[in-house]
Amino acid sequence: MFRKTCLLALISLFFINPGHLFSQNTRMDGYKGIWYNAGQLQEYGYKFSGGVATFASRHRPIAIYSPEAKKTFFVYGGTTSPEERHLLIMISYYDHRHHVVPKPVVVYDKMGVSEPHDNASLSMDSSGFLWIFISGRGRTRPGLIFKSSKPYSIESFEKILDWEMNAPQPWWMKDYGFMLMFSKTTKGRELFWSSSTDGKTWITSQKLVSMGGHFQVSNVFGNKLTTVFNYHPNGNIDKRTNLYLLQTDDMGKTWESIDNKVIKTPVVDINNETLIKNYENEGKLVYINDLDFDKDGNPVILIILSKDSSPGPKGGPREWIIIHWKNNKWNYYKVCESANNYDMGSLFITDDEWRIVGPTEPGPQKYGTGGEIALWISRNEGADWEKAHNVTSNSLYNNSFVRHPEDAQKDFYALWIDGNADKFSISHLYFTNEKCDRVWMLPYDMKKEFERPVRIK
Repeated sequence: MFRKTCLLALISLFFINPGHLFSQNTRMDGYKGIWYNAGQLQEYGYKFSGGVATFASRHRPIAIYSPEAKKTFFVYGGTTSPEERHLLIMISYYDHRHHVVPKPVVVYDKMGVSEPHDNASLSMDSSGFLWIFISGRGRTRPGLIFKSSKPYSIESFEKILDWEMNAPQPWWMKDYGFMLMFSKTTKGRELFWSSSTDGKTWITSQKLVSMGGHFQVSNVFGNKLTTVFNYHPNGNIDKRTNLYLLQTDDMGKTWESIDNKVIKTPVVDINNETLIKNYENEGKLVYINDLDFDKDGNPVILIILSKDSSPGPKGGPREWIIIHWKNNKWNYYKVCESANNYDMGSLFITDDEWRIVGPTEPGPQKYGTGGEIALWISRNEGADWEKAHNVTSNSLYNNSFVRHPEDAQKDFYALWIDGNADKFSISHLYFTNEKCDRVWMLPYDMKKEFERPVRIK
């Protein structure tokens, strides 16, 4: 029995950890994003595919600006070389004073895992320590938490703990500590939360929602944490639908609906007081892109509505919808349409205008994930939207998974990835400025310790 167990372990190691194992805290010689495809090739391509280094909306935050360091720190899913699909959890930063980036650092080698569901999220505490929360798909591939050895530094990281944690969303709540939203694969992908004052000792995971499976997107306004989520009928993520909201302002002691009714958790009924809209009755799928807040702290949600989980015209039109809580009701506004369920964009809200930066325009891979990125602007709180201009054009590959850094600065405003949505390719990382009229590519190959990003527009 012992010999059989050892043999199985060796076989498992061979398949789970092919190729070279990259040591923690190793510097890589450039910014190489990982490529991925989800499932079998269908008539109009993969369900989602291409560059996935900044995947997905439920891994958040992935970038944070530090005014003390004058750097925007960010994590992404890297890879070993242009020929491989071997996930490395990477961290780096953009230096706003010198307009350079260093060679990125390996926080953790996922040992042969190729899928972006294991990407990481980033948090920063009040002392400037960087915390990396790495997603894991289950008990045999757990999530991990790492902490930087020094404040505002990416030189080295130490592992704090590992536990079952998928799609982590860590929020540092000033004066209180961490509030962590995540999921576990139990009866579907159920939603959980935990909290910690120091990042090392956490309260026992608390189940929040259990209706067959869910994807969530959370955010904070002051000391109030809000999460919006869909549900997966019978655990089927390809049938994701409906939209719900829960919020807490006391670190999870009490959860409330949007109209401040106390909600008993875990939520188990599909029709309950947290329901924003029943899209299942309309035969529509719900893909949650982003959650932000207006100047008064009211939630603003960006979703894509679809009619089918497969790529191609059958699921169209794929509508970009803004949902805003104002005057004690939900208001719904259509922004535009695009070609793929995973055309992820991000919200940027100020007192004067609301913005969306996302791949709303057709790209070189017609029905694939992403496309050309555009800037959309509303000056009446989402009621009307106008496309200001295209951020990218004449791209070789589709651009996708546009992310919004926390406290985004004018010269590093939005971050995304490219990749061929139809077949395996190399994948670059890009960013733009606040006007969205310039685009830089992070250097794919680096000979020096610090280099300037390459301006391509």
